[in-house]
Amino acid sequence: MNYRTLRLEESGSALFVTLDRPEVHNAFNDELIAEAIDLFSNIQAKTAARAVVLRSGSANFCARADLNWMSRMVAYTRDENIRDSSSLAKMFALMDECPLPLVGRIQGAAIGGGVGLVAVCDIAIASRDAKFGLSEVKLGILPAVISPYVIGKIGATHARALFLTGERFDAERALRIGLVHKLVEDAQALDGAVADTLEQLSSSGPDAVRECKKLIEHVATHELADSIPYTIEAIAARRVSEEGQQGMKAFLEKKKAPWAR
Repeated sequence: MNYRTLRLEESGSALFVTLDRPEVHNAFNDELIAEAIDLFSNIQAKTAARAVVLRSGSANFCARADLNWMSRMVAYTRDENIRDSSSLAKMFALMDECPLPLVGRIQGAAIGGGVGLVAVCDIAIASRDAKFGLSEVKLGILPAVISPYVIGKIGATHARALFLTGERFDAERALRIGLVHKLVEDAQALDGAVADTLEQLSSSGPDAVRECKKLIEHVATHELADSIPYTIEAIAARRVSEEGQQGMKAFLEKKKAPWAR
C-alpha cells in the first residue's frame, strides 16, 4: 500500500495512518480523499492490526483549506460539485464504519474537515493546546458533509453555536461537548495516551469490539421497539460464539483471555 498523502506503519497491534501533507497542514485534496477511500474501503483485508490510529506527521492535525483544491472548486458546475462532495462523503462514511477501532491522535489545529475526522474517530485523544473550528460559514459555505458525524458527537445544541458562528474553540471545550474523549498536557504525552488506549483495546475480544460498533450504530439509529430484539439476538450470539465462550471461561478460571495473553 503505497500512498502519496498517507503514511502507513504497522506496530504492535495497530495500524498507524499518518496524514502527510505538511505543506498545507494536511488539508484535504482529491488525492488524499481517493487514497483514504482506497485504504478504508476494505481495511480488514489490508492489515492484521486490531486498531487504527489516525495522526498527523506535522504540527497540525488537519487545518486550513487546500487553496489549489478550492480554486478548482470555485469553477465547478453543480454536477461537478455533487461528484466532488460525494467522494468526500464516501471517505467519511467508510472511516465512520471502519470495523476496527479508530483512534484519533489530535495535535495543533483541526479545522473544518479536520473536525469531521475527529468526529469519526471512536476514541479521540487531544493535546490541551489543540484548536478546533467549523469555519465553513466564514467562506459562505456549510459543514454539510461532516455534519452527520459532528452532530452525532456533539449534539444539535452545540452544533447550533459552532456551525453558525464558525468560531474557534479550545481543547477544553472540545472535551466538554464530547468531540474528544481525553486530553493530555502536550503533544509529547499523546503517544503514551494512545499506547494506553491500544493496550485497553488489545485486551478486548476483537470480534466483540467489531460487534460493539455495530450495536452502537443500530441502537443509536433505531427506535426502542426495534432495538430490543436486536440486543437480545446480539448478546445470545456472542455468548455462544467461540470468542465469547473463551472469554467467559477464562474469566471464571481467573485467567487471561486468549487474545490478551
